[in-house]
Amino acid sequence: MFLPNRHPDHGRPLDPVDAQTLGVAAAAEVERHLSHRDNHAETPLRALPAMAGALGLGAIHLKDEGFRLGLGSFKALGGAYAVFQLVLEEAGRQLGRPVDIAELNSPEVRAVAAGMTVACATDGNHGRSVAQGAQLAGAKAAIFVHARVSDERVAAIARFGARMIRVEGTYDDSVAEAARVAETEGWTVVSDTSWPGYERIPGLVMQGYTVIIREALRALREPPSHVFVQAGVGGIAAAAAGHLALALGERRPRFVVVDPARAACIFETAKAGHPVKVAHGEPTVMAMLECYEPSPVAWRVLARLADGFMTVEDEEAVAVMNRLARPAGEDPAIVSGESGGVGLAGVIQAAGDPAIREQLGLDATSRILVINTEGATDPARYAELVGMTPQQVVSRAEPVRA
Repeated sequence: MFLPNRHPDHGRPLDPVDAQTLGVAAAAEVERHLSHRDNHAETPLRALPAMAGALGLGAIHLKDEGFRLGLGSFKALGGAYAVFQLVLEEAGRQLGRPVDIAELNSPEVRAVAAGMTVACATDGNHGRSVAQGAQLAGAKAAIFVHARVSDERVAAIARFGARMIRVEGTYDDSVAEAARVAETEGWTVVSDTSWPGYERIPGLVMQGYTVIIREALRALREPPSHVFVQAGVGGIAAAAAGHLALALGERRPRFVVVDPARAACIFETAKAGHPVKVAHGEPTVMAMLECYEPSPVAWRVLARLADGFMTVEDEEAVAVMNRLARPAGEDPAIVSGESGGVGLAGVIQAAGDPAIREQLGLDATSRILVINTEGATDPARYAELVGMTPQQVVSRAEPVRA
C-alpha cells in the first residue's frame, strides 16, 4: 500500500533544531566520536545489479548495518552515542570545563560516569547499544523489555552488564514503565522515541544514525535518486531523510518510509496528518519495528521530507530475507534479520506496481539506496525463517558477534 505525502508541511525547511541535529556538521561529530571506538569501521555498501535488473531499475545499493560495531544493527550508533554525550556533559558540569570524547576513559570522567544510571525500553537492538555504551563509559544501565522480546535478545543485552527488567504488554508499555521508574530512581532515560518535553536525547540518538548516510554518500559515485527506509517509531527514517536533505539540498532523492502493515504507526500518522497511536493487533515478524506510536520529533522531520509512505506484509519481509540469503546472479549473499530488509521489500513492491512506479518516477535510470538495518541479531529466529541451521547462520554472520 502506498500513500503520497500530502501534509501541509511537505517541502518546508526543517525546524532549526532538527537541522542542527541532523546536518553535515553533526554527522561529522558523530564520526569523530566513532574514531575513538576500538571496533569502529565503515559498514559495507553492497551493489545488487541482478536484483536491480530484475526489477527494471538502474541500480540498487544496500548499506549493510549488520556489521556495525559488533552489535549487528544500526542501533549500535544511536544509543551508545547518546550515552557518551550525556556522560561527557555531566562530567563537564561537575568538572567545570568542557570535556571531549578523547577523555571518556580518563579517571575523572570514569568517576562521574560511575554515579550515573541510564535506562531505556527496547525491542532488543536499542537496548544493546545503550547497555554497551554504558559499559564502555563506566556507567550503569537498566533496560526494560516487553513480553514479546525473545530470551536470546535479553541475553544479548545482559552480557553488557545491564540490569534487565521485564514488563508485561507491548513496546509502548515498556517505554512508559521505563520513564516512570527512571523518574522515581533518578535515572536518565535514553529513549529512541520522544514525547512532549522529552526531545533532546532522542535527537542525540537520531544524530548517531546520520553517519550511515554520510558513509553511503561518500561511497556512491553519484547520489541516489530514491531512498526507501523502514520505520519503527521513525528515528532512522527521519535521520536519513534529514541528513540527505541537508547534505544534498536540491539534489536530494525521493524518500519513502516503509512500515510493517501490522504496526504501521508512521503510515497511519501520515494518513491522519498528525501523530496517532494505532491499535495493537497480531504481532508482526518484523519485531524491531513493532511500534504503535510514532516519535513526534521523527514525525516533524518526515512530515516535511518524506515523499511517500508504504506498508509491507510479513510475507514480503520474510521473502526479502530469503532473497538476500540466496541471491541471483553475482549479487552478494547478505544476512538480513526480520526487520533488516523492510526498505528493500518496499522497493520490490513499488517496482512491481505500475501505479506506484509512475508516482515515484521509478525507471531503468533510478538509483536506489536502502539500509539493511540489522543482521541476524536473533540467529535462531533467522535460521527458522530462512531455512538454515543455527550453525550456518553464525558462520555467515561472523562480524555480527561482539
